[in-house]
Amino acid sequence: MTETVLITGASSGIGLELAKCFAADKSNLILVARNTAALEALAGQLRLQHKIDVYVITADLARLESAQAIFDELKGRGMIVDVLINNAGFGLHGAFAELPMDRQLEIIQVNITALVALTRLFLPGMIERMRGGVLNVGSVAGFLPGPHLGVYSATKAFVQSFTEAVAEELPGTGVTVTAFCPGATDTNFSKVARGEKQRIHKVAKMPADVAARVAHQDFRAGKVISVPGFSNRLVIFAIRFLPRWLPRRLFKYYNRMDEGAGK
Repeated sequence: MTETVLITGASSGIGLELAKCFAADKSNLILVARNTAALEALAGQLRLQHKIDVYVITADLARLESAQAIFDELKGRGMIVDVLINNAGFGLHGAFAELPMDRQLEIIQVNITALVALTRLFLPGMIERMRGGVLNVGSVAGFLPGPHLGVYSATKAFVQSFTEAVAEELPGTGVTVTAFCPGATDTNFSKVARGEKQRIHKVAKMPADVAARVAHQDFRAGKVISVPGFSNRLVIFAIRFLPRWLPRRLFKYYNRMDEGAGK
């Protein structure tokens, strides 16, 4: 039976590259994002190259009703989702007290609420069929507090904790859940977050296709936590032995705005 994979945030970055990885497996795809033109262009490319079915859904996961609407549309069409990839997410750079409240609540909606809702909607069917899996895209930022990216880092901490908890509930069901936690990656995240002004984003970034291949491989292997790159794994290992105040001070230093940046 051909596998069907649903990917949110599939129009660019890691989501787009994950679509290519699963397309190479001959999986049929359901691509979800706000940018219809980008989704249709990707869908056409993957249909032609891999001879698979690709279905496009335009949706804004910042809207509370979007997760249910996606589920209802697919159910109405008789489409079964075997693998759910919760990739959609964004952050916003700046001091918490100064950033617009509505945008910060949208981060929580997209990064947490929509992820939880989609997982709750599609996971029971996977358990019933005794096959499938969920791949949640977290971040190395989820392992430590992130001054000037406070809400984003907190949402990724949630993703990590939630994924590990659900994974531990599923042995024997045939279903796996993986948290993919990349570090700095060459995507449009920085542009959205205004992070091109941050020191941390002047370090070398992992290409999105390289990150996606690691996520795909580790998901297929059934790993619960996937961290691409030796330096990212080293950071996560090292902070276990540091006093709590030190990592957050370091994060604050590297994540602050450069003097006069953007002028």
